[in-house]
Amino acid sequence: MAIKKIDAELLQKAFIAGAYNLDNNKEYINELNVFPVPDGDTGSNMSLTIMAAAKEVAALENPSIADLAKTISSGSLRGARGNSGVILSQLLRGFCKEIKERKTITTAVLAEGFVRGVETAYKAVMKPKEGTILTVAKGMAEKAVEMADAKATIDKFAEEVIEYGDYVLSKTPDMLPVLAEAGVVDSGGQGLMEFIKGAYRGLMGEVIISEEIKPENTKKVNVSSEDIDTSDIKFGYCTEFIIMLEKEYNMDTERQFKEYLMSIGDSLVVVSDDEIVKVHVHTNHPGLAFEKGLEYGQLTRMKIDNMREEHREKVINEQDRKKAVEQDSSKQDTVKEEKNESVNEPKKQYGFVSVSVGSGLNEIFKDLGVDYIIEGGQTMNPSTEDLLQAIEKVNAETIYVLPNNKNIILAANQAAQIEEEKNIIVIPSKTIPQGISAMIGFLGDADAEVNKESMTDSLSVVKTGQVTYAVRDTSIDGKEIKNGDFMGIDDTGIKSVGTNIEEVLKALIKEMSDDDSELLSVYYGNDVSDEEADKMKEIIENEFSDFEIEFNRGDQPVYYYILSLE
Repeated sequence: MAIKKIDAELLQKAFIAGAYNLDNNKEYINELNVFPVPDGDTGSNMSLTIMAAAKEVAALENPSIADLAKTISSGSLRGARGNSGVILSQLLRGFCKEIKERKTITTAVLAEGFVRGVETAYKAVMKPKEGTILTVAKGMAEKAVEMADAKATIDKFAEEVIEYGDYVLSKTPDMLPVLAEAGVVDSGGQGLMEFIKGAYRGLMGEVIISEEIKPENTKKVNVSSEDIDTSDIKFGYCTEFIIMLEKEYNMDTERQFKEYLMSIGDSLVVVSDDEIVKVHVHTNHPGLAFEKGLEYGQLTRMKIDNMREEHREKVINEQDRKKAVEQDSSKQDTVKEEKNESVNEPKKQYGFVSVSVGSGLNEIFKDLGVDYIIEGGQTMNPSTEDLLQAIEKVNAETIYVLPNNKNIILAANQAAQIEEEKNIIVIPSKTIPQGISAMIGFLGDADAEVNKESMTDSLSVVKTGQVTYAVRDTSIDGKEIKNGDFMGIDDTGIKSVGTNIEEVLKALIKEMSDDDSELLSVYYGNDVSDEEADKMKEIIENEFSDFEIEFNRGDQPVYYYILSLE
């Protein structure tokens, strides 16, 4: 089928098909990740990014190309998660800027859109690295320019561009030795190709169905909150999350999973398909529900609501409204003025937003002055929209954002660019210890730029180590790693591997330490009991007697231990 031009209707179909194809192949893309750690995963991040836009695009009725361009750009920018998701959103943003004024799209317009998308994405990355999604996108843009000059039909144009994109992708291991060692192509580049291939299939009339589970329909029931006492709420936290399955999950597994969740809560809803499990449960121990879910795969869209606190707020609000109705008009005006004064408190000079996960680590950040904590990090990179919502809740003129994960920095920078009313300063913290060090480096009496410099300088005084487990067999940094092995990772890579967590932890500390090392802080995760932590502290104190050693409960998932060495 020869296609000479793309109109709005065809563009809408193509984009949705591309998004769905990427979403359906996210687990395959995840498997291409080089490091065998249970992290946010490229495929999942790219899928969440593109699906945020696809849902909005699918809701448009009879859109123009301008409508589509605006929706694709805005939806992907706000939904962007992880470095790969942010780069994908920037590719789309540049492409949409090029097409938004067009009535129809030709091969020449497509080529110009590809080029502008690549230019926009490269500008968004401080240190672009070849052998990644950027390289694949650039290769396709170059081929697109060549094919546009040849005046090919759009279908022929797309076939040639895709073929060349696959070729460039196959060459990424030649550009990045770490890919060659692991025997894989770049996962971000693969994700981009899945999107482009899906879009092409959509152009050719193929309908691609997303395998993503849609949210259940819910009915709103109006109930007076004063009729319900909080003592009736047996389980106080409404807990929701999605498991991206990595292990066998059958009827027996689901039955055992449900039995466990019912033993710690009620109001249980578990919906599953071949790839994901969606969970809703009311419990007093959300961490236990998350921990159980991690046995089956990685978690995403984790959400906890304190139902008792929400109930109290509703009661207070209802009581306030009733009192206002009972008063005469003059008294009502007085009440409104006083209420507005209490709500609209003057902005403070500085505020802080931090990404963190684990009740112990969250408490540390709060004690250091953080106003709002976004639950996230490894396995659950917050989106640009999540960061914007957090920024909105902090009433300050200047807000410092601490990503505390290298895969969240780009999304934080993107949020800072979108926010217009407040001065947003992103401190490029790549780890939890760096974030803690940055907060300690804050100078209360200094101006915003001096504090930016002080907090950023504080990142370099701390070394970070982490002990986790391998999720696949691989070879990296000259080390043979088996699924389930413990791994000690520092700021530069994997330093120790083994089946004994004590030996892995000691080897990691030795690799990290030097003559200037004095203070070792250890944050133990939710898989480590207090008794186990006490024993490990004694072992480390005997092995490293020259250090001042602190052990703190972090309650973080995924990492048994997080180390900070200064």
